[in-house]
Amino acid sequence: MSLHRTYRKRLDRQEANETRLRNRTFKDKERSRREARMLATVKGGALPYHPAVMSWLSRKLEKPAGRITQTDVRALLK
Repeated sequence: MSLHRTYRKRLDRQEANETRLRNRTFKDKERSRREARMLATVKGGALPYHPAVMSWLSRKLEKPAGRITQTDVRALLK
């Protein structure tokens, strides 16, 4: 009984690792598309941006969204 469970766990882990590797390429492509989309939005407008853009800027600038200034945005675009 124990041997069967151990074998099944190993198979599950192996399948999970394969899935993770397969999905990595899709996620990397989506990240680059999102980056381009967000940069285009930031270049085309001014503060305040849509909440999704503010969240992205917050991660990029490592600042809370409420403390982001237009100067910070300009520095990111350079």
